[in-house]
Amino acid sequence: MLRKIKYSKITIVVFLTVLIWVWTDLALDDRLTVSNVTLSVAKSTNPNLWVSFNQERSFSLDNIVLKGPVSKIAELSREINNNSLKLDFSFYPEWEGMTTAGLHTITVRDIIKKSEEMREFSSLSVESCEPETIDVNVVELLKKPVTVQCIDESGKPLKTESIDPQEVQTLVPGYWLRDKLKAQVKLELSEIEKARSVAIEKRPYVELATGQTREVATTVKIKLPSEEYPLNEERITATTLSIALSPTLLDEYRVEVTNLPQVLNPIDIRATPEAKRRYEMQKWPLMTLYIFDDDTKKGQEEQRREVIYNFPPEFVSQGQIELKNPEQPAEARFKLIHLPSAESP
Repeated sequence: MLRKIKYSKITIVVFLTVLIWVWTDLALDDRLTVSNVTLSVAKSTNPNLWVSFNQERSFSLDNIVLKGPVSKIAELSREINNNSLKLDFSFYPEWEGMTTAGLHTITVRDIIKKSEEMREFSSLSVESCEPETIDVNVVELLKKPVTVQCIDESGKPLKTESIDPQEVQTLVPGYWLRDKLKAQVKLELSEIEKARSVAIEKRPYVELATGQTREVATTVKIKLPSEEYPLNEERITATTLSIALSPTLLDEYRVEVTNLPQVLNPIDIRATPEAKRRYEMQKWPLMTLYIFDDDTKKGQEEQRREVIYNFPPEFVSQGQIELKNPEQPAEARFKLIHLPSAESP
């Protein structure tokens, strides 16, 4: 006769077995070292403060060591290795009582332990961090008038017919001087074409540091001039570079351009067909490197200077010729070699 199966005992045995496995997993801790962890400043609730890590919004940590149950560490390691998880922790200045301007130092381990992101890994703890501390800059922002400028998507300045208003009030670092007090309006290609026929409204922004911008509360109306001379993107092969220096230096020094092939690389310009033709055919050299008397103070040390493009002045004044990227002219590297008395004229 079969014995009656006691399901209650089986249930207890299964429960105890699972409990032992769970307890064993929790009892055995493992560690995981993670590199390239990012600590980012969360948006401050106080608009009058700018909080950064030495003017950077985020800081890359070399290593943090996490400790926790073997299964959780293994799961986290898999997610990091297959790029499905990137550890990025947020830093809230208000949580640390940073409400006044000045330089503060935070303990990274404590910040990560209190972060919202660590709550998702409640079974894990932060054992150590590199670096252990980070300096935090808190700058007070003051309302000042800033001049509005217009740029395209590449950051190149755009000629404007009107900007209304030309100055707006906004919060900027109190130590900014007049030449720094600028706000920018970035126009996409479609907006540029529209602004040539009618004024468009857009909100400017100030750039506190690279990649850190704040919008201005006031909108401005922008009107661009109609393009009288459509410019084509052209490439000109540079063959000549003139070197201009004073008669005094001419008698005593010769100039050695150490990167001449790079300086004579093709020139990318925007120009009308006639302006391009005149530039290529002119009797003047296409580019000039100017050497100043004070350059002799550096001896034979290699120096750097941007070359000047000798575009025909009449076409420049009419906006018919310009570098494709006016912010990046060719840069010549040169040395001044002192002539021995026998070589002197």
